[in-house]
Amino acid sequence: MSGEPAERKYDCIVVGGGIIGLATAREILRRTPAARVAVLEKEPALARHQTGHNSGVIHTGVYYRPGSLKARLCVEGRAALLRFCDAKRIPYALPGKLIVAVEERERPLLEELGARGRANGVEGIELLPREAIREREPHATGIAALWVPGAGIINYAAVAEAIADEVRGLGAAILLEHEVQAMRREGDGLRVETRRGPVSARRLVACAGLQCDRVASLSGPADGLRIIPFRGDYYRLRPEARSLVRSMIYPVPDARYPFLGVHFTCRIDGEVLAGPNAVLALAREGYGRTGFAFRDAADMAAWPGLWRILRRHWRAGLGELWRDWIKEVYARDLARYVPEIRPRDLLPGPSGIRAQAVARDGSFVEDFAMVEQGPVLHVMNAPSPAATSAFAIAREIVDRAFPASGA
Repeated sequence: MSGEPAERKYDCIVVGGGIIGLATAREILRRTPAARVAVLEKEPALARHQTGHNSGVIHTGVYYRPGSLKARLCVEGRAALLRFCDAKRIPYALPGKLIVAVEERERPLLEELGARGRANGVEGIELLPREAIREREPHATGIAALWVPGAGIINYAAVAEAIADEVRGLGAAILLEHEVQAMRREGDGLRVETRRGPVSARRLVACAGLQCDRVASLSGPADGLRIIPFRGDYYRLRPEARSLVRSMIYPVPDARYPFLGVHFTCRIDGEVLAGPNAVLALAREGYGRTGFAFRDAADMAAWPGLWRILRRHWRAGLGELWRDWIKEVYARDLARYVPEIRPRDLLPGPSGIRAQAVARDGSFVEDFAMVEQGPVLHVMNAPSPAATSAFAIAREIVDRAFPASGA
């Protein structure tokens, strides 16, 4: 465990040892080098959940509504991420992304994505006709496609470890196995109870990911949003089939959902992933198909927003479940974009859980969301592209939590 000091009073506590929490601690210390900062992580190691269970895509900002936090912070965060990786010699690649329309009804949506990307400042976007698709991806098919050359791949767990090393070097304490159990106001600051004893600070920033609503409830009412977890299962292409994909091949996303649909992603280690789907998960940190946690399931069942989602989208939900369990169905959907794909090409792959905030009315929260409660700031919705955006999200957090007076 990273060195736990005898003195347990800090200027700021950051809850969460994923990429956003670590980047936030780094940003505080870069602005105020003398600040005493502690990162509290409930697991015995860093980046155990969303940071360590994603596909490793470096997003560009092409999907997000112009003017939204996601649009601005993704573009800014991508640039900061690449600068950091160059400085730390962390390997990454920019093979590009092809977003493919296979039906005429998708063409206007594809053109809208292109317009969004250009409005967001994404460089090099190109709308391709049918005959140009195979110049980019020889085994792909469609009626039109959007080429996004700046999309990339990276290992975000490696980025998180590099940030952690820098944070330690700047003087922060990273306290593992310090799950937050309670917090209360104490004078002009906070006292935080953890599984390894109390810690106090003047300010607290919570970047708790899959547990963010629960951590938020410890400092005040968190009735507006709840985390509804969605599990995404990936397949790996067998080595003989990897040559079918050069870069990344994505479908045109359904605007009703915050998910991008099953797609192909080349990985920095040479693997090619197919997926993920989006299945309602009955455990926030259960990465298997049969994962179940009573508390998680009960909390979901008690939230009216879940039942409103199910009433509106039950047919799509059943389709995701069917695809999740039947490899042939998964392969059929992938073959819409790469017709040579067969079920035998799909090997078991990793899984991830998306911490998706859902409002009481059953609407998916589309943008990044932050809530301030006195000396506490909670990050309440930070799914994809949060890893790409982490350094910019950290700047936004510190701007809000520590205005001009500094950390």
